[in-house]
Amino acid sequence: MMSGHNSMQAYQLELSERLKNANVNSTATVLGVTVGNDRWLVHMNEVGEVVPLSRLTPVALTQPWFLGVANVRGELYGITDLAAFFTGDATPRSSKARVLLASPKFGINSGLLVSNMLGIRSLADFESVEKADNEKCPGIAGKYRDKEGRFWRELNLSELVCVKKFMQIAV
Repeated sequence: MMSGHNSMQAYQLELSERLKNANVNSTATVLGVTVGNDRWLVHMNEVGEVVPLSRLTPVALTQPWFLGVANVRGELYGITDLAAFFTGDATPRSSKARVLLASPKFGINSGLLVSNMLGIRSLADFESVEKADNEKCPGIAGKYRDKEGRFWRELNLSELVCVKKFMQIAV
């Protein structure tokens, strides 16, 4: 029987391999996650890796949604609570919470805390939904419904990491 630590390592290796394969095979492959109580889709080619929430070092005088920095295999990453950034409501810390590390192609060591992983999906399985209020929120690329009628938002990570509010972590 595998220990919990070895099991988590095996899961992370498998997910990392699936992320790499999805990045190569299709740009329409997305990762489903929950952010607060909402369902989100993140393009696989925008995610470098998914890791458990590790020990954070807080940074003084920063926005409440900026959780601090984490050391991931010798690299420091600034960790943002995505729910708190968009809604002001903090993500509960649980064993299901994960950090999505931004793809290295963005040139920024940024991690996004999400509540839960919902698996790898194809964007073709979703129907685009028009915005009723035409409000443009930076970092949100679109809105979708799945076959069960559930509502999803699409995160545009490449846009989010360029948003001034996201980059200005100081209070």
